[in-house]
Amino acid sequence: MMKDNLYKYLLMLGDNSMILGHRLSELCGHGPSLETDIALTNISLDLFGQVRNYFQYAAKIKGGDSTEDTIAFLRYDREHYNCILVEQANIDFAHVIGRQFLFDAFQKLQLEQLVNSKDETIAAIATKSLKESKYHLRFSGEWVKRLGYGTEESHGRMQEAINVLYPFANEFFVETEIEKEMQLAGIGADLQQIKEQFDQVVSEIFTLATISIPDVKPRYAQGKSGMHTEQMGYILSELQYMQRAYPNMQW
Repeated sequence: MMKDNLYKYLLMLGDNSMILGHRLSELCGHGPSLETDIALTNISLDLFGQVRNYFQYAAKIKGGDSTEDTIAFLRYDREHYNCILVEQANIDFAHVIGRQFLFDAFQKLQLEQLVNSKDETIAAIATKSLKESKYHLRFSGEWVKRLGYGTEESHGRMQEAINVLYPFANEFFVETEIEKEMQLAGIGADLQQIKEQFDQVVSEIFTLATISIPDVKPRYAQGKSGMHTEQMGYILSELQYMQRAYPNMQW
């Protein structure tokens, strides 16, 4: 049971980065400036690098014919355990930045705990990924401030994006049974402790950006249990097309 749950925990960690990385890849060539376009593309590449590390380890745990590719490209939507937030569409630049900031604030804090994981491989992945995550948070946080404290138009768009996206962030901290088991075993992160730190980080940036935290109930989301929005089907159809159209292809 521990082996199976460790495998699923690795999918949770990897799926968030994979789906968000794919969303960012959709923006290649569409950034508001060349510098920002390249930055978002590089963040996408960083996230896919993390995915590879998690899925290579997951394939080793699962055994058999599993590889990082079969795990990434041959699972159905109910077999993905990412949070609903990372599925949200690239409506405009404010939505891209708002989604990225909320994820970055969570991921950095999670990685800071995972570097001390009793699982040496997870600890090693977290140590490498944390360096990247710190940059990601600095990038997205600065853009939240620039948009929020910018023009009336940019402020309005940033506030609107946060109004839509912020309620989804609560799912980060709703513990599944697998996450509880991993945390008790000293392998996974303590999500309740992260929640307090997350609220502080978000509040500080939003205050500087003159952005208000929306007074709405958290969105009911079960992405970590395999229940996704309709957007997930479109994401996977594009992400998995090549592997499913040409099974077992090799370059």
